[in-house]
Amino acid sequence: MGLADRAGYKRAVELVINPALGPRRITDIERRDIADLHYSLRHIPYQANRTLGVLSKMFNLAEVWGLRPDGSNPCRHVGKYPERKRERFLSPEEFAALGEVLRDAEQDGSETPSAIAAIRLLALTGCRLNEIMTLRWEHVDLRNRALRLPESKTGAKVVHFGETVDAVLRGIERVDGNPWVITARKEGSRLTDLQHPWRRIRAGAGLESDPALAARARTAGLTILEQDVHVTARVRANQLY
Repeated sequence: MGLADRAGYKRAVELVINPALGPRRITDIERRDIADLHYSLRHIPYQANRTLGVLSKMFNLAEVWGLRPDGSNPCRHVGKYPERKRERFLSPEEFAALGEVLRDAEQDGSETPSAIAAIRLLALTGCRLNEIMTLRWEHVDLRNRALRLPESKTGAKVVHFGETVDAVLRGIERVDGNPWVITARKEGSRLTDLQHPWRRIRAGAGLESDPALAARARTAGLTILEQDVHVTARVRANQLY
């Protein structure tokens, strides 16, 4: 379990579970109690479902430890709420912090160049994680500043970029015989795990947990793809590289 997971569990216990169920004996808690608590959080479905998951784990352990009869977990059959996909928007301060940590990691060699380049491309292009991690050089059109992706969640698409992404791409060392932009140490292979480097970078920048790695450089009303007509976007792009 990661630090972010443990912190989330702790918040659920301290802020929700203890106030509602803490005074009760564990053997006295029934499904109706769990359902009522879950329903009280219906306006925040993500938190409601995380709390239900923590409670289910707690009652499973209670059975293992002999504190409740086997098969008595009161969370069973309490349905989760639908969740809308959550996107993560970086504030200007977070964006600057991310750029600083990436530059430090680049200078001290604490992260691989491939991981640093991948995070920069994700933040500056708004592409999905898989689109960057499976990006091939044949898809990169530097002359016209475009990524020509043959496959994506919505089918083939073209992602246009500006001067900072151009600089990131031109700064990536091309490896003979390796078609991937984001390479791994193994000959001819690509990097497949960005989660561990991202957790370290995110922690260094003081960013909250973002399991989908959706920390794309966007704010409400403005997509920060360092479009040259937007001074603000250009400033933030320069902060990152």
